[in-house]
Amino acid sequence: MKIAILDDYQNVALGFADWDSLGADIEVFTEHIGERAELVRRLAGFDVIVAMRERTRFPADLLAGLPSLKLLVSTGVRNAAIDVEAAVERGVVVTHTGYLPHPTAEMTWALILAAMRGIPEEEQNMRRGGWQRTVGTSLRGGTLGLLGLGRLGSRVAEVGQAFGMRTIAWSQNLTAERAAEHGVTAVSKDELLAESDVLSVHLVLSGRTRGLIGERELAAMKSTALLVNTSRGPIVDERALLAALTERRIGGAALDVYDVEPLPADHPLRSLPNVTLTPHLGYVTRDVYEVFYGDAVENIAAFAAGSPIRVMTGR
Repeated sequence: MKIAILDDYQNVALGFADWDSLGADIEVFTEHIGERAELVRRLAGFDVIVAMRERTRFPADLLAGLPSLKLLVSTGVRNAAIDVEAAVERGVVVTHTGYLPHPTAEMTWALILAAMRGIPEEEQNMRRGGWQRTVGTSLRGGTLGLLGLGRLGSRVAEVGQAFGMRTIAWSQNLTAERAAEHGVTAVSKDELLAESDVLSVHLVLSGRTRGLIGERELAAMKSTALLVNTSRGPIVDERALLAALTERRIGGAALDVYDVEPLPADHPLRSLPNVTLTPHLGYVTRDVYEVFYGDAVENIAAFAAGSPIRVMTGR
């Protein structure tokens, strides 16, 4: 059995699970391969591919170029980058691992605090021998707006409440009763945009949510508001966001996710002073990787033995 482990940027996958127990020929890819023809060339002959979240896309045309593939393991429960129906049609089993939601909620607060208190700029200034340069903004008494109040949004709300923030939320299916269970006030989308001092995105990317925050929505936000996205880049219209930040129509943004990942080195987001950027670190913690790679090994072993595994049936 030949196994490919993709997009292991830190080169740590083999240390988080007992891969030797599989008795397989394993190759780890530490660099992202974005070009389809190169992916087909490099992955030809592999029976099993382990995909780290949505770092590499598996559309129907790519799957068609991998005739040896029998099992595609996705870390996490959902993966919008895999055409599951096309895989099933080709006889490829798509399986998934478990997931832990709390690290992304923690990362959300790391970004909020870093942006609101100017930590990236001050840290760099300290290294250059400087001292105070920025004036931060307190959270207490402010309004935290949550675009989505599921497992992640509700955890972010708890922390906001601990900081003394008013918490409000909106999503297409959110009810007042559901929001109240978390001490959150359900509001309209327009109210969410107009009242939030910090607006944090916690929705799954889908046809309904792609581009949900666009030019109109950004124009409705406070000129001092911070937009935070640790969910998926395309939920926020990138062009509209760049314009709003460049023209300083909102206070700033704190981003962990992007339309194209890895973010190109010359991307304009990298040069804007009112943006705090991290390289999609929300789920990148030791405990999550132990779940991802440990479950991946279990799934591969079960598949090889003909035992039941976690099967992903659709997007």
